[in-house]
Amino acid sequence: MAAGGSGVSEPFSLSFAAQRQHIDVMGHVNNAVWVQWMEQVATAHWEAVAPPEHVAAYAWVVTRHEIDYRGNISECESAIAVTTIPEGPRGARFDRHVEFFDAAGKSLVKAKSTWVMIDRATGRVLRVPPEVAAPFLA
Repeated sequence: MAAGGSGVSEPFSLSFAAQRQHIDVMGHVNNAVWVQWMEQVATAHWEAVAPPEHVAAYAWVVTRHEIDYRGNISECESAIAVTTIPEGPRGARFDRHVEFFDAAGKSLVKAKSTWVMIDRATGRVLRVPPEVAAPFLA
């Protein structure tokens, strides 16, 4: 059984504006930037929901990304990232979904990332305790 329950987390969102340094030769946001933004929204979600003692004790690293690029934005345009955690952790791992939408609500990028929890003090991978997962699950 998954630690901390099995419900989907409340959606968490963050807005991103495309700046000149984000733009590739095709005139739109580079794929690597979308990945950086996925990490930023995940980190912001963790820091907004987790108790300060958990943020101080644990870090997260990505072990896998699955990304579908369906659209893009250009310089000076914005995208909203919406992230959810679809189910409780499996050992040290859990999946996070992120979807980016343009100003009209069109889906641009949809991703599933697998993250693992790291003990900051030892640098070792840890099984996610139920009390760490609980604030993120319905």
